[in-house]
Amino acid sequence: MINRWLFKHIDNSQLIIFRVFFGLLIACESFGAMLTGWVKITLVEPKFTFSFIGLEWLQPLPGNGMYLYFAVMGCLGLCVMLGYKYRWSIIGFTILWSGVYFMQKASYNNHYYLLIILCAMMSFLPANGYFSLDAKHNPSTIKYSMPQWCRYVIIIQMAIVYTYAAVAKMYPDWLDTAVVEILLGGKKHYYAIGDLLQQKPVHYVVAYGGLLFDLLIVPLLLWKRTRKWAFMVSVFFHLFNSIVFQVGIFPYMSIALCVFFFEPRTIRNIFLKKKPFYNEEFIAIPKYKRLLLGVFALHFIVQLILPLRHWMIKDDVLWTEEGHRLSWRMMLRSKSGRVQFKVINKENGEHIPIKLETFLSPKQRSLVRTKPDVIWQFSQRLKAFFEEKGIAISVFVECNVSVNKKPYQKLIDSNIDLAGVKWDVFQHSPWILPSKQVLIYE
Repeated sequence: MINRWLFKHIDNSQLIIFRVFFGLLIACESFGAMLTGWVKITLVEPKFTFSFIGLEWLQPLPGNGMYLYFAVMGCLGLCVMLGYKYRWSIIGFTILWSGVYFMQKASYNNHYYLLIILCAMMSFLPANGYFSLDAKHNPSTIKYSMPQWCRYVIIIQMAIVYTYAAVAKMYPDWLDTAVVEILLGGKKHYYAIGDLLQQKPVHYVVAYGGLLFDLLIVPLLLWKRTRKWAFMVSVFFHLFNSIVFQVGIFPYMSIALCVFFFEPRTIRNIFLKKKPFYNEEFIAIPKYKRLLLGVFALHFIVQLILPLRHWMIKDDVLWTEEGHRLSWRMMLRSKSGRVQFKVINKENGEHIPIKLETFLSPKQRSLVRTKPDVIWQFSQRLKAFFEEKGIAISVFVECNVSVNKKPYQKLIDSNIDLAGVKWDVFQHSPWILPSKQVLIYE
């Protein structure tokens, strides 16, 4: 029964039109990153980047290489939109975008991670079967249908994203609007709406509206009776986020993803009126069924487990950051910090003064004041830097951090030599001191 449901063919208008929107959006993301200065600030100007731990070798191309890198990504995005050499284009973009994501943390964003997942999924999907240059050049590849699983893998992925985003908001500082007040506090200068965004009732609307939206939007889009209203709410919600929080292409990508919740005939009638509508009873179970189901089953198991891993790690994820990434914890807290690196020459005990400005860009200095993993990585950088000069050093760190404007607390054990400790991905680092405040519900 499950095989018949998964491999039943339905009209592919949803996938075809999403490919067009998706390709345009990833092209805009790539070209926009260059035009707005993001590439320059994040990847070109820094002397090095804080890549994901274990991927320290993954560094930006020298000189102006990253501009070429993003130009290639932009062109690949346009090829995806046009359906030209589609499979190679989307796989190429997935690889290049993953490289950008894992090579730097200064501009970390859960939406960038989601883009990797969607790109990887689109690599499996037959999105160039119609309204594409591939189909035009090779008419034998034209397809009007797709297996039903092509639709539901996208829906399941978005259900996971929204559900975990909602659950993550269920903690005191979100529910009493403290976080929202901080997030909107920097928007006073916005024309027309700046003063409105500072009002307490608006904070409650944003806090609880955001939580309820994340929790309910997928079920409401799936239910035919509420689908149109849910879509209108989704458009408003995502446009509000785009205008107020300026989170790149994500709001528009989320709106585009709504096509998978509407009936194929509806999407075909709106966007692809000349396309023949597929309405046959056809089930085709491929020979590689087990491999396909295994890949997606493994993917969704990982997606369900990763956001929960912080519960297996000691202390509060909002404080330690251990288990924060890859878990759909979006815009949940504000952190500020003060840090001082004390470098000691092991041979003579001499204190070597360190100026962060010498090594780090402004965005990196902000990062190294609050993120334990980045503090550790910078300590390792300092160790390697002085080892090249033939000097063995110890690195001790004084760091005090405030979460959501609460009193500053000591984050790092200043008696531990961070140059001499290893990072364990799956366990709590004991040199991260415990929080004295309750930040989340236990």
